[in-house]
Amino acid sequence: MPPRTAITGRSQEPRRRFAEELRLLRAEKGDSLRKLGDVLGWDASLFGKMESGKTLGSPEVVEALAQYYGTGNLLLTLWELAVGDPTQFKEQYRRYMALEAEAMSLWHYAVGVLPGLLQTEEYAREVLAAGGIKGAELTQQVEARIGRRDLLLGEDPPQFRTILSETVLRTPLRDERAWRVQLQHLAEAVEQPTLTLQVLPHGPRLHSLAATDVMFLRLPDGRTVAYIESAVHGELVEASEAVERLQRAYDAVRDLALSPAESRKVIGQMLEEAPCAPST
Repeated sequence: MPPRTAITGRSQEPRRRFAEELRLLRAEKGDSLRKLGDVLGWDASLFGKMESGKTLGSPEVVEALAQYYGTGNLLLTLWELAVGDPTQFKEQYRRYMALEAEAMSLWHYAVGVLPGLLQTEEYAREVLAAGGIKGAELTQQVEARIGRRDLLLGEDPPQFRTILSETVLRTPLRDERAWRVQLQHLAEAVEQPTLTLQVLPHGPRLHSLAATDVMFLRLPDGRTVAYIESAVHGELVEASEAVERLQRAYDAVRDLALSPAESRKVIGQMLEEAPCAPST
């Protein structure tokens, strides 16, 4: 087995070093790319591209690999060096992703944008581009969003409830075809037995989550933590009193929302009204 290249923050080839480590770790474990894909739930071709240096993968994929290989922070550190911006993967969000991966159930409220777990690739790309992200970074961020959807597609997915402000559904993409694809994706997603979607219509009354996205995670040890996010800030909330206050606010929003059945009808109606792709 060839020796590993030294890890330094001054490395001129951090991307190559990251790919090298992935190859060595898999070789030491004796896994094929296919087996790695089967175990972790991503397509084997993604790991092949990461090992060849064609893509860096998303933070979620790297976190899963780190847990599988038992490398601690090694892979995450190499990924950050390869990306070139350590602030992209802050400790707090890293901890949130680790908790999300083991959560028994998730409850979510969206103010203006669909949750990443339900976004299509086209939707994720337009939303991220609108925030000023472009080039290779945009590609990486889109991969991260799409990679998170796998959480709901495994053999034993967590229960997921999301409440969407009507604003979310009344803010279409610029590309009409892409917007129709996104609505179709929602219509199919709500048929999953582990997913519950409700729409909060305009105008019932003001509430304390009017400007805050929130995700609650119920963990195997019985605890519930929350991740709140505004346009410029995200925060992991673990203190029980603070989580309880957020849960009460969430319950009040759920009381104002349409039932799951009524919400499915709303999405179906919007899909019927959405322009069809032009014939060729």
